[in-house]
Amino acid sequence: MPAALKNLIDPIRAAAAAQAPLCIRGHGSKDFYGEPPQGERLDTTAYTGLVSYEPSELVVTVRAGTPLAELEAALAEKGQCLAFEPPRFTASDGVRQGTCGGMVAAGLSGPARASVGGVRDFVLGVQLINGRGEHLTFGGQVMKNVAGYDVSRLLVGSLGILGVLTEVSLKVLPVPPAEATLVFQLGQDRALAQLHRWGAEPLPLNASCWVRDDTARGTPELLFVRLRGASAAVESACRKMLQDLPGTRMDNTQAGPDWTACRDQHLPFFDPAAHPDTALWRLSLPPTAPVLDLPWPQLVEWHGGQRWLWAPESARVQLRQTAHDAGGSATLFRPAHADGAGTGNRFAALKPPINDIHQRLKAEFDPAGIFNRGRMYPHL
Repeated sequence: MPAALKNLIDPIRAAAAAQAPLCIRGHGSKDFYGEPPQGERLDTTAYTGLVSYEPSELVVTVRAGTPLAELEAALAEKGQCLAFEPPRFTASDGVRQGTCGGMVAAGLSGPARASVGGVRDFVLGVQLINGRGEHLTFGGQVMKNVAGYDVSRLLVGSLGILGVLTEVSLKVLPVPPAEATLVFQLGQDRALAQLHRWGAEPLPLNASCWVRDDTARGTPELLFVRLRGASAAVESACRKMLQDLPGTRMDNTQAGPDWTACRDQHLPFFDPAAHPDTALWRLSLPPTAPVLDLPWPQLVEWHGGQRWLWAPESARVQLRQTAHDAGGSATLFRPAHADGAGTGNRFAALKPPINDIHQRLKAEFDPAGIFNRGRMYPHL
């Protein structure tokens, strides 16, 4: 057994015996997400490295403590990528941008999510340490490898409450040969309607972003659409879409950094200084949901399926009711203040049957309740 793995298992067994909480942490780049971490820190960053990478098979297996930047650099050398574009948030040291284990545990995806799928769709297998200190393997390195419950994908977005990820096997994809970004000046209602029409056509839509540009004269409302795929398909789609609506094609040298900023929440919209004393809320909705009757600034991604807005934490009930009425949910993504003190209730309450499943899973994987206690809900 590698020493770095033993250094994870031993503290877990000791914590389970003492029923003492552990805070699973890599770079800490997503400490803001979910309830504030509790317990003694269990550092995963020593367990690093690419275990295997088969570019011809489009599969990579990586240890959970490996920096996400290191994995993406290795893929880029072979012309491949993580198609779901996981966001890279800067840790408190201002340098590190998260680990591969943190990427899976948070389950967050970037602009291309609505077209290519999310983290869960690319996880093939995992290894983890449960609350008994057992090192377990689930799934493998191919898509059809699961008989029964797919535990590997269950762990995506679990925020570490079920166990400590040690290895992850992921499906990767080639970087698309062509890319183009079109921009249209449209209100949100027209933008959503047009995206739905385009979505019903054989167009290589990859990502979209609607936002009101408060930095420009007249504060125009803009819809950005990214196309990716074969060169002929992208060029044909550009001609067709610019015939449907008046718009412009951006230079890729400008559009590329803008999409990266959208992915990593570095756009001006996401600047907390521009929205003092308000929290960043994430609304997950059906893409066909209408424009929401809310007075706060919004940015819309995923062809309407993900809507960001800045609103006071006191608007929690209104936002959650509005999201529920539209068939979705609202999450307090970033609190109004960096320490997040007193925020609580960041995720929408679970319905009784789902809550029961969560509790039974927690009891099975982590019977002493030591992992990331209260990170999602007080009772988990």
